[in-house]
Amino acid sequence: MPLTIIANIYAHADRTDFVKSELIKLIDVTRTEEGCITYELHQDNADPAHFMFYEVWESRELWQMHTRAAPLAAYRSATQGALDRSVVNEMTAV
Repeated sequence: MPLTIIANIYAHADRTDFVKSELIKLIDVTRTEEGCITYELHQDNADPAHFMFYEVWESRELWQMHTRAAPLAAYRSATQGALDRSVVNEMTAV
């Protein structure tokens, strides 16, 4: 059964544009990764510093490979200190 990931990312208000640009860099490369079914970035209309990735992966193992891949490591390094918090939920459709 596919794994759904909801990743909520909260940037510091003064770093919103920077964080957004770093998140956008992840989209095309991640969509080509093995097991990626859906990878969509959303920005909250009421709180522009809040971003949400809606992801669907063929399996948890393939999603975990994504979490260890170079593009995500580069994102983490680039945004260190620019984020207020991130919350990642692993979910399964009912």
